Amino acid sequence: MAESSAAIAPGQGREPGRRRAPRKGLLARLRPTPRPRSHRSPTTGAHAVGGARRATTQPAFRRTRGLPGTLAVTLAGALFPGSGFVWTGRRALGLAILCPVALGALWASYHYANLSTVLDLAVDPTRLRWVALLLVVGVLLWAATVYLTYRQARPTSRPRWHTAVGNVFVAVLVLALGAPLFVGARYAMVQADLVDSVFSDNQSPTTPRGISRDDPWAGQDRVNVLLLGGDGGDGREGVRTDSVILMSTDTHTGDTVMFSLPRNMMLAQFPEDSPLHDVYPTGFTGAGDPASYMLNAVYGQVPALHPHILGKSDNEGADAVKQAVEGTLGIPVDYYVLVNLEGFRDVVNAIGGVTVNINEPVAIKGSTDRGVPPVAWLQPGPDQHLDGYHALWFARGRYGSDDYERMNRQRCMIDALIDASDPVTLIRNYQDLAEVGKQIVVTDLPQEVLPAFSQLAWKVKDAKVKSVVFEASDRFNSASPDFTWMRDVVQRNLSDEPGAHQRKVGAEGRAKDTKASCAYRPVS
Repeated sequence: MAESSAAIAPGQGREPGRRRAPRKGLLARLRPTPRPRSHRSPTTGAHAVGGARRATTQPAFRRTRGLPGTLAVTLAGALFPGSGFVWTGRRALGLAILCPVALGALWASYHYANLSTVLDLAVDPTRLRWVALLLVVGVLLWAATVYLTYRQARPTSRPRWHTAVGNVFVAVLVLALGAPLFVGARYAMVQADLVDSVFSDNQSPTTPRGISRDDPWAGQDRVNVLLLGGDGGDGREGVRTDSVILMSTDTHTGDTVMFSLPRNMMLAQFPEDSPLHDVYPTGFTGAGDPASYMLNAVYGQVPALHPHILGKSDNEGADAVKQAVEGTLGIPVDYYVLVNLEGFRDVVNAIGGVTVNINEPVAIKGSTDRGVPPVAWLQPGPDQHLDGYHALWFARGRYGSDDYERMNRQRCMIDALIDASDPVTLIRNYQDLAEVGKQIVVTDLPQEVLPAFSQLAWKVKDAKVKSVVFEASDRFNSASPDFTWMRDVVQRNLSDEPGAHQRKVGAEGRAKDTKASCAYRPVS
């Protein structure tokens, strides 16, 4: 015990309160030397060591100082996708988004500035579906870009209400700017479905040969389209074409002449090279009820009496009426468009109604033959705005009047429809129009000529539209028509020679300006 005590001399031991120094063995040498803590600046990315800052290789990202700046950068990123990333310092990412978007916008504005290009797209189902897909994908990617821009631009420290306001702002911004693009995608799909439903795989032996997208008119200066109004009517079997109007349009100018034929015209002629001419060499007639051989009966009677006589067809009745009108008027009938009159009111409703002048009372329903009185009357007056139901009876009503008065009203109704079909109205009501169109329109127009017809339709809207109505007169009798005179009327009214139509055909065969014919002139 004494030796032990003597070994620890005063001054050689540990001082009171002082720790023992560690031994520097192998394990101690392997331990890393602790470094001073560094603090990274949230705005510059620099690190502070012991109160001093040192530069680093990490990029410096910018953030806004408050809510107004955050909303401004987010809005800029929404209007010019990628610009928000550029502002925050993520230049590579921002430019990778901004440049393609800008180039794409410039290309689209240049490429689709031409109306013909837009119309070509509108009648191409495949391209329309691609457009719809690109719009949907583009909107989703754009919305993600807007949200990320907001997240990266806002300050790291902010009040909760700033976060709430910012989130609401992003949601409203995405909905306000993205919704029209979603609507555009929807319209593209609706249009593609309409084109496929109405214009695809139409088989007809009476359509022109040698047409193509490059030469849709097959070298002709005029295209003739037969407008048929199909009316089942009460007590009728099948459809009768009570409205028969041939529209002959100049393919260069859009100037149009409409020829209206009465539904009760007898002895309709067929072209000499038609199989129907061999069956009816003197005109459409036969034994039995004379009503079965009026012009409006051709649609139902010919397919029933002579099935497949013209060849393979999706609508034998329409092809037969085309042949009857061609033989009667002496000019080719290229295509037909058949509209179910019962669905016509839906078309008028879809475009918001039409405006016409009513010069004398027009009956709603009623039958003169059966002694059934009308349920109401359309009263005379200028600029009458009609909904679908009343527009239908304006064009259809026959009680107390005759077929010729109704033909005149139908001609005015076509003109009113052309006037009502302005671009804003069509776009606003397009989905309803397309749905109605699929149900009530039948045609043999092929898809390859649709771009040309779309462009021609815009020309017709601003061109001269005249009409010729074959109505009872000293020169025309529907029971025994003078077909030579009728054909001369057609040729004179289609002639480019000034005043040619006035010399031989007389006042009865003179074309009338549709606007003047449909003006308000009340019958006393």
